[in-house]
Amino acid sequence: MQKTIKCRKISKGHAKGEVIVTKDSLSFLGGVNPKNGIIIEPGHELHGQNIIGKILVIPSGKGSTVGSYVIFQMVKNKTAPKAIISLKAEPIIATGAIMAEIPMVHQPEADILNIVKNGDIIEVDADAEVIRIL
Repeated sequence: MQKTIKCRKISKGHAKGEVIVTKDSLSFLGGVNPKNGIIIEPGHELHGQNIIGKILVIPSGKGSTVGSYVIFQMVKNKTAPKAIISLKAEPIIATGAIMAEIPMVHQPEADILNIVKNGDIIEVDADAEVIRIL
């Protein structure tokens, strides 16, 4: 049964795919290898896992403003996530998603971190401001 969760748009677009979810904040500068899409931050819940082509679900971003450019470079490298869902968007990841034209939403009206699990298939429709769990 499909579940729809309202959210707020950060970066326009639409994507459908497999979820990768973490309860740890993520820095794209030093936390993700832009050449291969693997989480490299020591001690991170997703350490060693790949985010290429997945719907990334995070509580928030963290780190240096250079992280925005890392996200942009990941699109050029074809190593970026398909979409980003954040509980609370912060300027670094929001700017990166907008520059890279990655659909991004935040402030879901339901506890997305505890609703979805790795491997679930979801749809992010930033323009309609909804997340659909398929």
